[in-house]
Amino acid sequence: MSATLPTLVEAKAQAKRLRTGLEAEGREISHSQSLELVARQHGFRDWNTFHAAMGNRPPEGFTPGGRIEGTYLSQPFAATVLAVEMLRPGWFRLELDLDEAVDVVTFDSFSNFRKRIRGTVGPSGTSRERTSDGTPHLVIDI
Repeated sequence: MSATLPTLVEAKAQAKRLRTGLEAEGREISHSQSLELVARQHGFRDWNTFHAAMGNRPPEGFTPGGRIEGTYLSQPFAATVLAVEMLRPGWFRLELDLDEAVDVVTFDSFSNFRKRIRGTVGPSGTSRERTSDGTPHLVIDI
């Protein structure tokens, strides 16, 4: 078994890369076969055992006191995680204390700075909520 287990999102991404790589070599396998191969690469007998061992852990830093970086309303930030709640596998509600306040208003003659924010991010580290130009409100560097 691997000393450090990947998160569920990372393991699924690894399986997808494996499948794509094998297809490029002319060896087509199903998605479930690629998941089984990834489980064996990490020393587990099958995907179900591997999945249970990973335990749907949050990504690195998604723990109270953890440090993360990203963008909030297109502005870069570094922050300390104050609280984290798993809503369903891969989706987390985070409360963050930003190192430096960000202006959440784009209007030139008005500002509103926030130092604490809350947001929900999915497996890719982005929120579903988007600005009018389609940019996610919250993007966490995973």
